[in-house]
Amino acid sequence: METNALPRDAVLVVNAHSRKGEALFHEAKEKLEAAGITLIAAHPVRDPSTLNDVVRAAVEQGAPMVIVGGGDGSMSGTVDEVVGKDCVFAVLPLGTANSFARTLGLPLDLDGAVRVIATGKRRRVDLGMINQDYFVNAASIGLSPMIGQTVPHKLKRYLGRVGYLLWAVKCSINFRPFRLIISDGGNERRMWSTEVRVLNGAYHGGVELSESADIQSGTIVIQAVVGRSRMRLAWDWYTKFFKMRDRNAHTEEFIGKSFHLDTRPKLRISIDGEVLATTPVTVKIAAHAIDVAAPAT
Repeated sequence: METNALPRDAVLVVNAHSRKGEALFHEAKEKLEAAGITLIAAHPVRDPSTLNDVVRAAVEQGAPMVIVGGGDGSMSGTVDEVVGKDCVFAVLPLGTANSFARTLGLPLDLDGAVRVIATGKRRRVDLGMINQDYFVNAASIGLSPMIGQTVPHKLKRYLGRVGYLLWAVKCSINFRPFRLIISDGGNERRMWSTEVRVLNGAYHGGVELSESADIQSGTIVIQAVVGRSRMRLAWDWYTKFFKMRDRNAHTEEFIGKSFHLDTRPKLRISIDGEVLATTPVTVKIAAHAIDVAAPAT
């Protein structure tokens, strides 16, 4: 038997509170079954706080694969339940940015994502960690947590990334640069920064931010936008969004297995889009932590 073959039996868990979740739950269920996936159970979860419980129950009951539909926050919140378990984590990208799906090379449309689950392969990938909390793709310090903590749900739900952009402009008016202290246990660096990204995968906010971050590298990437200029931060996002030649001119990267991060003042941290921690923190890589459903090529 091929060791990287995906299971044919699965439990479907969809965040029906996500941007597309409620509308696409029944369509996803039908398409998965039509593609030859036997659904042991299918759950449209309308209270996001219970997503973990539903996924945990599915894993404990022996589901060979759990298919989670939602945004990056849904993936990050539920992935802890499959760490150390013989269960494949499969993704239906139904959120706003879908950065983890982009990192895995998944199609962002429902038909394409279903096709990967039905015909793809089992792939072992890394997870990032903030203290003891696993995350799938990226965490950030600076403007992103301010946006994530205050953006109106309806703006995010109906305008997607455009809504984020509009709210980012509003938040940037009151945003201030901060001092970053980063240590790898041997060396310490201090600098002014306007944003710090902790990258397990290359994408954050749906934008490819780093050529160094790779989900199978066994390392974590810390990317800091250096200096005190808010215009420099805006230019950094602009150049990375359009993949311009000087897109790395205002960032500095640190690559390793573990770092201690602190800021002055203390700041909140957005983890895969959800504001869940505050500096100081230890960030590290959990190498080869889970099996995911990935494209066959």
